[in-house]
Amino acid sequence: MVQLQQEILMSSRTPLMTPVLIAGCLVILVSFAIRASFGVFQIPVASEFGWPRAEFSLAIAIQNLAWGIGQPIFGAIAEKIGDRKAIIMGAVTYAAGLVLSSGAVTPIEHQLYEVLVGFGIAGTGFGVILAVVGRASSDEHRSMSLAIATAAGSAGQIFGAPMAEWLLGMMAWQQVFLLFAAVILLVLMVLPMMRAPAASKVELQESMGDILGKAMRDPSFTLIFLGFFSCGYQLAFITAHFPAFVTEMCGPILAGGVLHSIGITTTSALGAISISLIGFFNIMGTLTAGWLGNRLPKKYLLAGIYTARTIVAAAFIFLPITPLTVVIFSAVMGALWLATVPLTSGLIAHLYGLRYMGTLYGIVFFSHQIGGFLGVWLGGRMYDTYGDYTFVWWIGVGVGAFSALVHLPIREPRKTVVPAAA
Repeated sequence: MVQLQQEILMSSRTPLMTPVLIAGCLVILVSFAIRASFGVFQIPVASEFGWPRAEFSLAIAIQNLAWGIGQPIFGAIAEKIGDRKAIIMGAVTYAAGLVLSSGAVTPIEHQLYEVLVGFGIAGTGFGVILAVVGRASSDEHRSMSLAIATAAGSAGQIFGAPMAEWLLGMMAWQQVFLLFAAVILLVLMVLPMMRAPAASKVELQESMGDILGKAMRDPSFTLIFLGFFSCGYQLAFITAHFPAFVTEMCGPILAGGVLHSIGITTTSALGAISISLIGFFNIMGTLTAGWLGNRLPKKYLLAGIYTARTIVAAAFIFLPITPLTVVIFSAVMGALWLATVPLTSGLIAHLYGLRYMGTLYGIVFFSHQIGGFLGVWLGGRMYDTYGDYTFVWWIGVGVGAFSALVHLPIREPRKTVVPAAA
C-alpha cells in the first residue's frame, strides 16, 4: 500500500496532473454524481403520483439500457469527429433529458425521457473519457491513469446521492432535476483542456472494420462481453434500489449510537449515505486495481473481484439487516465497485490497441448495461410482486459467480512494459 501511495503521489511520469486527466475526471465526476442519485428519487416520485415501485424502476432501467446502447455510438462519434464534440453532444442530451423529466407526470413520460438521460451519460461517461485518457497515457502508466479517471466516478458517487437527499429537503424533485441539468452543462467549461495525442501511423492504417472483425472473431472478447454483464446488474440494482432497500428493511438506528451522533437518524438518510460510502471506499479500491493491473494478469484480478462480490453479497443477505451490516457491506462492496472498469478497459486496450478502444469498450459496456437494465427493472418488478428484494438479490449473487468463472479462460498474452524515456 505504501508503494501504491508513493507511485500515485510522487512519480513525475504518472500523468496525474495533466490537463487531459484533470478534465476527464471532472466530467466523469459530475456525470456520475447525477447518475448515482437516481435511487434517491424512487420513493419521492412514486409517492407523489401513487405509482407502483416498478414504474420509476423501469424508467431507471431504460436509462441504463440507453446508456449501454449509446456507449458504442458515442465512442464511434468521438473517433470520427472528435472527443470534445462527442462530449458536448452528450452533455446537451443529458441536460435535455433532465429538463424534460422534471415536467413528466406519467410513467411513460419518465421512461421516454430517461432514454435521453442514458444517452447523455454515454457521452459524458467512461467510454469516451477513458479512451481519451488511455491515448494520453504511456504504456507504463495507462492502467493507473484509467483507474484514476474511473475513481472520479466514485468521487461523484460520494456526494451525488447525499446531495440529492439534502436538496430534496429544500425543494421539489422537479427543481433538483433542473439544477442537475445546469450543472452538467457547466462542466463543459473544462473541455479546452482535453487534447489527446493523435493516433500513430500504424493505428491509422487499421480500419474500424478490421479491428471490430478481429475482436468479434476472438473468443476472449466474447468472454469479456459476457463477464461484464454481472457488473452492470449488481451496480445498477444497488444504485437504484439500495436506498429504498435500506429505508424499508433495515433495523432502527439507535439513539445515542455512532450514526445518530453524526446526524444519521433515519434509515432514509442511511440509504443515501450508503451509496456515498460505496463511492468513498471505491476510490482506493479502483486505484489499487489500476496499480495491480500493471503487474498481474487482468483476467485473474477480474475473476477475484467478482468472486469477492459474490461472497460479500451472499453474506449480507444471510445476516440480519442492521445499520452496522449496511455500513460494512457498503464499505466492502465499495472497494470492489468500479475496480472492474480500469481492468476491463485496460484489457481491451492490451488486446486490441488504442485506436478504437472507445468503440470496443462501448460494445462490451452494452453487456454491462443489459445487466443494469435487468437489475433495476427486476428489482422494481419483484418488489411489487413479493414485497421485498430478496429474490432479485440472489440472482445478483448467481451472476457474480458466473462472471468470476468466464474470465478465467481469457487469453491475455504477456506484454513487456517499457519504462518511459527520461
